[in-house]
Amino acid sequence: MSSFYEQVGGEKFFADLVSQFYARVATDPILRPMYPDSDLKAAAQRLQLFLEQYWGGPTTYQENRGHPRLRMRHAGFHINAAARDAWLNAMQLAVDGIEMDAALRGQLWGYLEMAANSMVNQPD
Repeated sequence: MSSFYEQVGGEKFFADLVSQFYARVATDPILRPMYPDSDLKAAAQRLQLFLEQYWGGPTTYQENRGHPRLRMRHAGFHINAAARDAWLNAMQLAVDGIEMDAALRGQLWGYLEMAANSMVNQPD
Protein backbone atom coordinates (compact mmCIF):
# COMPACT_ATOMS: atom_id res chain seq x y z
CA MET A 1 0.00 0.00 0.00
CA SER A 2 1.38 3.38 -0.92
CA SER A 3 1.62 6.21 1.60
CA PHE A 4 -0.78 9.14 1.75
CA TYR A 5 2.10 11.24 0.38
CA GLU A 6 2.32 9.04 -2.72
CA GLN A 7 -1.46 8.74 -3.13
CA VAL A 8 -1.96 12.51 -3.34
CA GLY A 9 0.93 13.10 -5.73
CA GLY A 10 3.90 13.74 -3.48
CA GLU A 11 5.85 16.97 -3.41
CA LYS A 12 3.73 18.67 -6.10
CA PHE A 13 0.55 18.23 -4.03
CA PHE A 14 2.09 19.66 -0.86
CA ALA A 15 3.79 22.52 -2.73
CA ASP A 16 0.41 23.45 -4.24
CA LEU A 17 -1.41 23.17 -0.90
CA VAL A 18 1.13 25.28 0.95
CA SER A 19 1.31 27.84 -1.86
CA GLN A 20 -2.46 28.30 -1.82
CA PHE A 21 -2.46 28.46 1.99
CA TYR A 22 0.26 31.13 2.22
CA ALA A 23 -1.37 33.21 -0.52
CA ARG A 24 -4.24 33.56 1.96
CA VAL A 25 -2.00 34.05 5.00
CA ALA A 26 -0.33 36.97 3.21
CA THR A 27 -3.59 38.93 3.19
CA ASP A 28 -5.20 37.71 6.41
CA PRO A 29 -5.42 40.42 9.10
CA ILE A 30 -5.02 37.91 11.94
CA LEU A 31 -2.41 35.57 10.48
CA ARG A 32 -0.16 37.95 8.53
CA PRO A 33 1.19 39.82 11.59
CA MET A 34 2.47 36.51 13.01
CA TYR A 35 5.06 36.28 10.23
CA PRO A 36 8.02 38.64 9.85
CA ASP A 37 8.27 39.92 6.26
CA SER A 38 11.55 38.10 5.82
CA ASP A 39 10.14 34.76 7.04
CA LEU A 40 7.01 34.12 4.96
CA LYS A 41 8.81 32.07 2.30
CA ALA A 42 10.85 30.16 4.90
CA ALA A 43 7.69 29.47 6.94
CA ALA A 44 6.00 28.09 3.82
CA GLN A 45 8.97 25.84 3.15
CA ARG A 46 8.95 24.54 6.74
CA LEU A 47 5.22 23.78 6.58
CA GLN A 48 5.62 21.96 3.29
CA LEU A 49 8.52 19.85 4.57
CA PHE A 50 6.65 19.09 7.80
CA LEU A 51 3.47 18.00 6.00
CA GLU A 52 5.43 15.90 3.50
CA GLN A 53 7.20 14.09 6.31
CA TYR A 54 4.05 13.65 8.40
CA TRP A 55 2.20 12.08 5.48
CA GLY A 56 4.94 9.59 4.57
CA GLY A 57 7.26 11.61 2.35
CA PRO A 58 10.93 12.47 2.78
CA THR A 59 12.26 13.09 6.30
CA THR A 60 13.91 16.36 5.27
CA TYR A 61 12.06 18.33 7.95
CA GLN A 62 13.45 16.23 10.80
CA GLU A 63 16.91 16.08 9.25
CA ASN A 64 17.05 19.89 9.13
CA ARG A 65 15.04 20.90 12.20
CA GLY A 66 14.83 17.90 14.51
CA HIS A 67 11.61 16.57 16.01
CA PRO A 68 8.60 18.70 15.00
CA ARG A 69 7.53 19.60 18.60
CA LEU A 70 4.67 21.66 17.16
CA ARG A 71 3.30 23.01 20.45
CA MET A 72 6.75 24.12 21.58
CA ARG A 73 7.56 25.75 18.23
CA HIS A 74 4.28 27.70 18.32
CA ALA A 75 4.39 28.62 22.03
CA GLY A 76 5.74 32.11 21.30
CA PHE A 77 2.70 33.00 19.20
CA HIS A 78 -0.59 34.27 20.63
CA ILE A 79 -2.93 31.60 19.29
CA ASN A 80 -6.52 32.01 20.42
CA ALA A 81 -9.73 30.69 18.89
CA ALA A 82 -9.82 33.54 16.35
CA ALA A 83 -6.28 32.75 15.17
CA ARG A 84 -7.10 29.05 14.97
CA ASP A 85 -10.25 29.80 13.00
CA ALA A 86 -8.36 32.11 10.62
CA TRP A 87 -5.74 29.39 10.07
CA LEU A 88 -8.40 26.76 9.47
CA ASN A 89 -10.28 29.03 7.08
CA ALA A 90 -7.16 29.72 5.02
CA MET A 91 -6.28 26.03 5.03
CA GLN A 92 -9.83 24.98 4.12
CA LEU A 93 -9.75 27.25 1.07
CA ALA A 94 -6.35 25.79 0.11
CA VAL A 95 -7.59 22.20 0.51
CA ASP A 96 -10.75 23.01 -1.43
CA GLY A 97 -8.57 24.44 -4.21
CA ILE A 98 -6.97 21.07 -4.89
CA GLU A 99 -8.64 18.16 -6.61
CA MET A 100 -8.24 14.99 -4.58
CA ASP A 101 -9.97 11.81 -3.51
CA ALA A 102 -12.75 12.50 -0.99
CA ALA A 103 -11.51 9.90 1.51
CA LEU A 104 -8.00 11.36 1.41
CA ARG A 105 -9.42 14.87 1.75
CA GLY A 106 -11.30 13.76 4.86
CA GLN A 107 -8.17 12.21 6.33
CA LEU A 108 -6.13 15.35 5.63
CA TRP A 109 -8.79 17.68 7.01
CA GLY A 110 -9.21 15.60 10.18
CA TYR A 111 -5.51 15.95 10.89
CA LEU A 112 -5.42 19.68 10.10
CA GLU A 113 -8.36 20.38 12.43
CA MET A 114 -6.79 18.37 15.24
CA ALA A 115 -3.44 20.10 14.77
CA ALA A 116 -5.00 23.59 14.68
CA ASN A 117 -7.02 22.89 17.82
CA SER A 118 -3.92 21.65 19.64
CA MET A 119 -1.99 24.86 18.87
CA VAL A 120 -4.42 27.12 20.77
CA ASN A 121 -2.47 28.48 23.72
CA GLN A 122 -4.55 31.51 24.81
CA PRO A 123 -7.97 31.60 26.45
CA ASP A 124 -10.67 33.64 24.77
